[in-house]
Amino acid sequence: MLPSSNLRDRIRTLSKCVCDGARLMVGQGDYAAYAEHVRRTHPDQAPMSEVEFFRNRENARFGVGNTAGFRCC
Repeated sequence: MLPSSNLRDRIRTLSKCVCDGARLMVGQGDYAAYAEHVRRTHPDQAPMSEVEFFRNRENARFGVGNTAGFRCC
C-alpha cells in the first residue's frame, strides 16, 4: 500500500532538507537557490554560471585566493 500523498510530500520535503543540509556541511551550496536569490535581490547582476558557482564555493571552502575559508588539513 502506498502512503498518502500528504505523507509522501512530507517525506519528499524532509529528504530535500536533509540533502541540502548535507551539501552545506561539505561546502557545496545550492546553485538553484543562489541563482534565484541573485535574480530576486540583485536584478542588475547576472548570476555566476554553475561552474563558476561551484569553483567559488570550493575556493571559499579551502581558502584559495582572497577567501579565508575552512581548512581541514
